[in-house]
This record gives sequence, C-alpha cells and structure tokens, in this order.
Amino acid sequence: MKNDKKLREKFINYYSDIFEEKLIKEILKVGNFDVIKEGELLVDIGDDLTHIPLIFKGTVKVIRQAKEGEELALYYLKPGDTCAISFINCIETKKSVFEAVIESDLEAVFVPVDLIDEWLVKYKSWRRYIIDSYHFRLMEMLGSIDSLAFTSMHERLLKYLVDRTERSHTVELDITHQEIANDMNTSRVVISRLMKQLQNEGKIVSSRNKIQVINK
Repeated sequence: MKNDKKLREKFINYYSDIFEEKLIKEILKVGNFDVIKEGELLVDIGDDLTHIPLIFKGTVKVIRQAKEGEELALYYLKPGDTCAISFINCIETKKSVFEAVIESDLEAVFVPVDLIDEWLVKYKSWRRYIIDSYHFRLMEMLGSIDSLAFTSMHERLLKYLVDRTERSHTVELDITHQEIANDMNTSRVVISRLMKQLQNEGKIVSSRNKIQVINK
C-alpha cells in the first residue's frame, strides 16, 4: 500500500467539506492509501471484505453476475463515493456478492471495516455520509430498473455512452462493442446494430474500438 504525502493532501482537499476534522485525522491515522490501475479487479465475488474505499480519483464499476456467467453493471463509484453494498456485507460479516472493477485509474484510502459501527456513533458527518451513500445507490438502481422497464435499448445505449464520457471527462471512448454489451447485459450483435444507427443519426462517430460522442 502506498502512503504518499501527495495522496494524503488530495484526500484532505477532497473530503474536507464532507468529513469533520477529527474524523479526517482518524482516517489518515488508520487508512491505507493506494493507487490501482484501470482494468484491475478491486473486489471479487466471494471475497472477504476487510476494508472499504473512500475514493478521491477514478471510477469503479460494480457488477452483479448471474450463475450462467452473464453480467450487469449495477452502478459506478466516483470521487466522493463509497460502496453501499460493501457496508451491508461488512456489517453482516458476509462475503462479497458483487464484483468491482477499476474503470479508470483509482486513488483511494481504504478504511478497516471494524471501524464502521464505531464511527456511526462517534461522528455525525460519517452517519450522514453513510445515509447519503445508501440513498444515492438506491436512486441509481431505481433509475436502472426504470431504464430497463420503460426505455428502449437505443436510448439506453446513448445514455450509457454519454454517462461514460462524463465519468472519464472525454468525448472519445476507448471501448469495444463486446464490453458495452457485457455492461448492458445484451449481445454484441445488438450493440453493433445500434451503434450503426446512432452513427447514422449523427450522435456518435464510431471506428475500431473508438467511439466519439457528438450529440450530448
């Protein structure tokens, strides 16, 4: 684990408006700072969860996997976020029921799960943070359900591409049709057909493994 001074400064700058000063000092004392590269696995299904991440750079994709091997991206964690599912697993001391993959290079501090309950009682800002985390994740998952139930695959794909460009702060994505299909729980053939349709509509420019979003 890295414990670089610059990482500590970035964390303080990002979370100083979220956590009270005493809590930040305690996080700095017990937390482990780390940098994890894009594409690496942060958590796998069945893992024991010993730490929770407090993110201040990068994004994480949280995935639910069916027994048949199919995947569905549940939501994405961004700077300022942590994983609500992690809290449930940690409090109930159960193994992970999800997979988390680094979507873009991650900088985070990892806090021991043993302190979650103690901090809920001790720090008002931590209680608010946990409640807000549950609320945001619930709203995201409700949005995903609404999208599956009421939105066409064409609209869902465009929203997926726009959201991904916003998370990566770029208009050009380096991603394959198969990766998109995995995230959206559909086939590559369907994604390729819809990509061609979006390109004909002038909303994207697509080349080999490169997608530029035009109409946001």
